[in-house]
Order: sequence, then structure tokens, then C-alpha cells
Amino acid sequence: MEYTQLGRTGLKVSRLVLGTMNFGPQTDEPDSHAIMDAALDAGINYFDTANVYGWGENKGRTESIIGSWFAQGGERRDKVVLATKVYGNMGADGEAWPNHDKLSAVNIRRAVDASLQRLRTDYIDIYQFHHIDRATPFEEIWQAIDTLVRQGKILYAGSSNFPGYKIAQANETAARRGSYGLVSEQCLYNLAERRAEMEVIPAARDYGLGVIPWSPLHGGLLGGVIKKEAEGGRRASGRAADALKDTAVRAQIQAYEDLLEKHGLEPGQAALAWLLTRPGVTGPIVGPRTAGQLESALRAVELELTDEVLAGLDEIFPGPGPSPEAFAW
Repeated sequence: MEYTQLGRTGLKVSRLVLGTMNFGPQTDEPDSHAIMDAALDAGINYFDTANVYGWGENKGRTESIIGSWFAQGGERRDKVVLATKVYGNMGADGEAWPNHDKLSAVNIRRAVDASLQRLRTDYIDIYQFHHIDRATPFEEIWQAIDTLVRQGKILYAGSSNFPGYKIAQANETAARRGSYGLVSEQCLYNLAERRAEMEVIPAARDYGLGVIPWSPLHGGLLGGVIKKEAEGGRRASGRAADALKDTAVRAQIQAYEDLLEKHGLEPGQAALAWLLTRPGVTGPIVGPRTAGQLESALRAVELELTDEVLAGLDEIFPGPGPSPEAFAW
């Protein structure tokens, strides 16, 4: 496994991030534990979750699964850089009760204590804002975060799904307060969805945030879905199935799969490897449902894409270009 610094911090993290969203809803607890064991054995030290994972009446379940894995000991917690998120409503019985969601100081205080209890740990390495909160000023948010840092409950703060201007607002406000500010941004970024290159990634790089792409295979669309269908394998579902109904998108994905087949490359691994070549990217989140999917993803770290392959991918999936040139002269 390769490691890199997370943004401007001194924190060393693996170039693949273990996403845990499937733990609970699709992968049971024993198999989730086995995947985390395998990830740690392979050198992945960056684990990502969120308080709402488990979803619906089971929200919080994913954090609890991670917590029961930590409780097994063996230096598991000491070896892991743990990231979780706050924003979604955690009211009991699915109630959208006031002050049980978003980024008010009262919810941040309540949510971090609940996450710590489920995760069976006394600190969170990276506490991330899962979405922007248009109703809460950053002065209030940083006051709450600075308190948690002083208490030793969190070490760093990160963002997820922030536009570039909110990254700037957050860190400019932090600077005025003498706070450390955001150190990471999780954003939707992959070959098929490159709009983050316009402003989100430039803002992250300018402010020293590590970029953590989520959905690196775009819901399975970049994982060889057409070939799998032709071979009678697992059919596309969700976002990938909807996208393939568009004939232009289907032709684009077919060209992508043909290019990689020509060079003897597996599509999912190539999509991950491409992200590892992108400026500002710390590492993509891989969310395996099985140990086999994790094993396949690990090969991406060792995969070197030739200039010919990179040029071919750019031709099939052209990026939007920088801002403002992408939309102005």
C-alpha cells in the first residue's frame, strides 16, 4: 500500500479509503469485520463512515459494526485513521425532530457523543460535515469544532459535498478565528463525473484540503457493466442502469470498455487508478460488499496507466476544463 499526507496535515493515510456504507444494509456484521481485517492487513488505514449509515430505522448501525470490530482489540483502533460524518437527522423512530440534524452547535455536540458511543472509541480522527448547512454560520460551526478539539474528541475537521465557495468561506472564517479549518473534502468525482475539476478541487488544493472522491465507479457504471451483462453476470442497477438507457451514454461506456480491453485492463481497477493520477486526490473511497471486491480494488494502487490510455480516457470522458474558461471566454 502507498501512503500520502492528507492535504496540508502531517497525517499519513493510505491511497485507498475503505468506505463502509454497505456494512449493515448489504453486508452482515461478520463479513463486515472480515473486510475490515483484510483492509488493515493490506495496509489500508483510512476508514470512512457516517452517523446515518445503516439508513432508516437502522441509522447508526454501520458505526456500531465498526465499534464492535474495534472492541476486538489487537491495536485495531490505533492503526486506523477514522472518519465519520454529521448532518443527517438522527431523531428516534425516523422523526425529523428539531436540532437533531445539520450543523448547529447543539447538534454537533449531541452527534459526536453518539458517534463516539457507537464507535466505541474516545476520539474521531476526522469529523466531517456531510453537507453544507445554509442556516448555520461558520462562526458557530467552528466554535463547536474548536471545543471538541480541546476536549480531545476529534482531531481534524473535513467537509463532504461542499462547493468551492463554501470551502473558501469555511477556511477563511477558520483563519480569522485562529482555527485550523477543513483538511479534507469528499466529493463526487470520477471519469464520468468531472465537474469537481472546475472549482471544488482547485479550492481544495488552494486551501490545503485532501480530495477524497466518492463513487469512483459512478454507481457501477465504470466497472465493466456492459461486458458483465453480455456474459450473463450481475446486471446494472440504480444509477448505472438508468444511465445506460441513454444511447449516448451507453456508447460512451462501450468505448471505455473497448479501450481498456485493448490494453488488457480491468475497468473498475482502471477507474480507480485514473483517480490516483489526478492532482489533489488523496485517495478514492472504495465501498466493497465482499472481500473479493476489496481484493480487486487493491490492485489499482499498483496499476500504472500509460500516456496512451490516459489520453484515450480523456477523449472518451473529456473534463469540463477550469473555471471560468469552462463557461466563459
